[in-house]
Amino acid sequence: MSADQPVTVEVGLGDRAYDILIGSGLLSRAGAEISRRLPGTRAAVVTDENVAAAHLDGLKAGLERGGIQSAVITMPPGEKTKSFPHLEAVVDGVLAARLERGDVVIALGGGVIGDLTGFAAGIVRRGMNFVQVPTSLLAQVDSSVGGKTGINSPRGKNLVGVFLQPRLVLADTEVLDTLPIREFRAGYAELAKYGLIDRPEFFAWLEANWEKVFAGGPERVEAIAEACRAKADVVARDEFETGDRALLNLGHTFGHSLEAATQYDGARLVHGEGVAIGMALAHRFSSRLNLASPDDAARVEAHLGAVGLPWRMADIPGELPDAEALLSFITQDKKVSRGALTFILTRGIGQAFIAKDVPASEVLSFLRESHPASRKAG
Repeated sequence: MSADQPVTVEVGLGDRAYDILIGSGLLSRAGAEISRRLPGTRAAVVTDENVAAAHLDGLKAGLERGGIQSAVITMPPGEKTKSFPHLEAVVDGVLAARLERGDVVIALGGGVIGDLTGFAAGIVRRGMNFVQVPTSLLAQVDSSVGGKTGINSPRGKNLVGVFLQPRLVLADTEVLDTLPIREFRAGYAELAKYGLIDRPEFFAWLEANWEKVFAGGPERVEAIAEACRAKADVVARDEFETGDRALLNLGHTFGHSLEAATQYDGARLVHGEGVAIGMALAHRFSSRLNLASPDDAARVEAHLGAVGLPWRMADIPGELPDAEALLSFITQDKKVSRGALTFILTRGIGQAFIAKDVPASEVLSFLRESHPASRKAG
């Protein structure tokens, strides 16, 4: 895959449609691609310290080649950066750079930076142009696409934010070569998610080709493009998550509760790992409710384990709060409507569906069974 031939996936939102470009060498073309869509613009680049060390110079050079001058706003790495103090710092940095409403705010980083930067772009000067340059696999296949931005609250994950669609997403697959293996695995969980929602043939392809996806090359580009197509299709149908888009939350309700339970401590659990455990729990819970075969749950667990992902609560280091506390995090989750628990459950591989009014008593019983403390007691 050369920089001259990136794969293009369009997110079809009428006059707000935008392209996702996927391929190698896209950092060097960033200025040309942005200028073609937003001529005469200036930019603020928001990044974190780790990503800046690896990729900021490359992006700045690419912007300058396209005639775009940029200010840089650098944040600390980690989930705890998705907070009000750091949001204020980004907003202040954009204003200090004297950018106008028609200029662009660029997120260079993973999901944390993308979510934080998008939220800032959505509120500063009542909304500015926003471009995503995702540097993690998770961000390239999921969080950079679709316009959901936000920060965390002590009461739960992503509870404060806005919808703001980017004007462009540049997914440079070369930058993934610098990712720690743990972060790559975490992003892979979101890749697998698209197969488990409604693309069973994609999940089977991943089972056969995951090692090539990890190694890089055409299989990696193919997998990222397929995931982006899947998400683009859903976003075009349901931009503001009033219907089908909720399917993209497969594994997230359980996963978000585990992230909150670990206080967003990335040393213990990163988002993609939470999603992996959450997807395994969602399939096992579906089996417990006699909606799906236990063989499907076992297949999901086997694949996540094969790639090196955690798939059960016991895989999280340290102590977890009890099942009642985990349920309280779930009831605070934004997928709860008027007090009723909504889960994404499944009837089999690639057969996810939105289940409303799931009894809290069933969830609590399942959490107790799945909790590491129950295994120790047993």
